[in-house]
Amino acid sequence: MIDFAEGKLLLIDKPYGKTSFQAVKHVKYFGKVKKVGHAGTLDPLATGLLIVCTGKWTKKITELQLQEKEYTGEFTLGATRPSFDMETEIDATFDIEHISHEQIHQISKQFIGHIEQTPPIYSAVKIDGKRAYEHARKGESVLIKSKIVEIKEFEITAINLPVITFRIVCSKGTYIRSIANDLGKALNNGAYLSALRRTRIGSYHVSDALDFEGFLTLVSESDLH
Repeated sequence: MIDFAEGKLLLIDKPYGKTSFQAVKHVKYFGKVKKVGHAGTLDPLATGLLIVCTGKWTKKITELQLQEKEYTGEFTLGATRPSFDMETEIDATFDIEHISHEQIHQISKQFIGHIEQTPPIYSAVKIDGKRAYEHARKGESVLIKSKIVEIKEFEITAINLPVITFRIVCSKGTYIRSIANDLGKALNNGAYLSALRRTRIGSYHVSDALDFEGFLTLVSESDLH
């Protein structure tokens, strides 16, 4: 039997459409443990590494959250969406015929290092006690403060316009959706995040993670022993 109350660190490969909270809720219910948390939210539209901690391992959550993260994914040029990703519909389109591969590679270099970034309005940033996305979904206009984040690596791995495939290593609190939007602006165009996968948090890699069904089975069966 797995002693979740004593403490466990679980690596989960979260599938598309599932929320980070669903994973935590499952451990709480089947693991019969109150102290459960995750080391960094992964949006429902993203896949990849989610670290869930129980018991004494919850004390390590802050430390884990501070570690660098690695993502792979796709930006789509030629359009924008209010959420900067696939959550909302396209609100503007642009001609991309003039954009060259060389331009994309050159401008991507501008994002490496410490940069100023404004989180998307469709994000969990708190404004006046409410999440920014709660305001956004009601059509309310709010001001979100920019912050400094660090992009350690930004590699364009393939270009098949309008799609740009990338790999990014970054600090805690970085919004890859905002990088998509800002990259579009830097190209005098539009862009949004069309696919995202978190592959690493610190030294923990998604290749060592359980898929979601395996995770559900592990936690559920622990209740039977």
